[in-house]
Amino acid sequence: MKRHFFLLMLISTILVGCKPDEDILLEDEDLNLGGATSISGTYIQAFQQPAANLSTAELDLHREADKAFGDIFVTAPNTINGGLGPIFNQNACENCHVSNGRSPFPTDGNDLRGLLFRLSIEGIGSHGEPLAAPNYGGQLQTKATFGKTPEAQLTWYEVEEIKTFIDGEQITLSKPVFSIVNPYLPIPPNMMMSPRMAPPVIGLGLLEAIRESDILALADPDDADNNGISGKVNRVWDVKNQQTTVGRFGWKAGQPNLLQQSAAAYNQDMGITNPYFAQENSYGQTQGDALADDPEIDDITLKAAAFYAQSLGVPQRRNTTDPSIISGKELFMQIGCGNCHHPKFITGQHSEYAFLSNQKIYPYTDLLLHDMGEGLADNRPDFEANGNEWRTPPLWGLGLTKTVGGQQANYLHDGRAKTLQEAIMWHGGEAENSKENFSNLSKTEREAVIKFLESL
Repeated sequence: MKRHFFLLMLISTILVGCKPDEDILLEDEDLNLGGATSISGTYIQAFQQPAANLSTAELDLHREADKAFGDIFVTAPNTINGGLGPIFNQNACENCHVSNGRSPFPTDGNDLRGLLFRLSIEGIGSHGEPLAAPNYGGQLQTKATFGKTPEAQLTWYEVEEIKTFIDGEQITLSKPVFSIVNPYLPIPPNMMMSPRMAPPVIGLGLLEAIRESDILALADPDDADNNGISGKVNRVWDVKNQQTTVGRFGWKAGQPNLLQQSAAAYNQDMGITNPYFAQENSYGQTQGDALADDPEIDDITLKAAAFYAQSLGVPQRRNTTDPSIISGKELFMQIGCGNCHHPKFITGQHSEYAFLSNQKIYPYTDLLLHDMGEGLADNRPDFEANGNEWRTPPLWGLGLTKTVGGQQANYLHDGRAKTLQEAIMWHGGEAENSKENFSNLSKTEREAVIKFLESL
């Protein structure tokens, strides 16, 4: 209760007393990927640093929010962080977003780390959302509290294919093929399942602050300019405002803002009810929780968790004067990668936090959905995203993936790519031409593109 009061007072102070950021970025080059939020350094905790432009009050709030993000939840009726489950995937935000970076790929089916599986059946709900699978809901929960049974376990194997570059060098691409085992009830016929790896959480507040009009200006759903790129927005349901709006967060841009994204993660990943999602993730199932303790977290805790992601710093680019990196950046744009990985935005006026407002940022994303081809398809619709479409992920922080993750790297939505070159070579659909352009580069040129990506 004391922590909640302190957080409430801090939030009130910030909302009343915040002033527009007076620092003006004069640098046209993308050194400061996150504008004035950018931090410097190459170290394992690079994704865990507060934004560089926080006020004293905001920095205090960030530190308190850090605790909320790291809280480990336990079962009710425990009065401190109670409410876990009865079925869940993990018991803390940090268990999926390890060191605030992307999740490592699991080593066995007993603990999927930050890998989860969205579920649905054919059809759409009243707000355009995917229909939850009977007896399983919208996400597969592979853990359970004492006396309950996990919904299922996962097993997988890898299939490989070999690609050959124009100079004869070969690369082996592999992808996991997942199967459900030991289901607690029969699997519904034709149930769709989409694997999703937990992504990094840096820079999310800045993405939230991008003007909707700037995102819409990049959309070209009918490919009117005839360049083969037909990005479109996902239109999703805003629970608080009870209206359809532009999606920004998640692998298919299925969430409109960070509060709702955080609330959905609490509910689906940990089985914790909250003001946005008041029903247990096991509602209507034989595993249902009959305790009268909902909601299990309040607005203050939810807002704190969202603020933590909003207020993280974005690492600066590194080695920007290296000739091979400069060359790689030019090649990245020449072969068409920038058509989807849009380099630059200037954020609008954030509705709550001035430190996110009017920032010149370089996330290398357009936040739009693109058809990525059959090779990356999950064949599961999500609002207006079809089974081949994914939101362009931001690239900032990409080169620190192994530093933050303990030399592990698992790129793409299901973690299949262990190197950036593998990730590029999985691109298809609207990115097919860019992939082919990359494969037709010389080895030196391909290495330059990778060095550029590693500088982000």
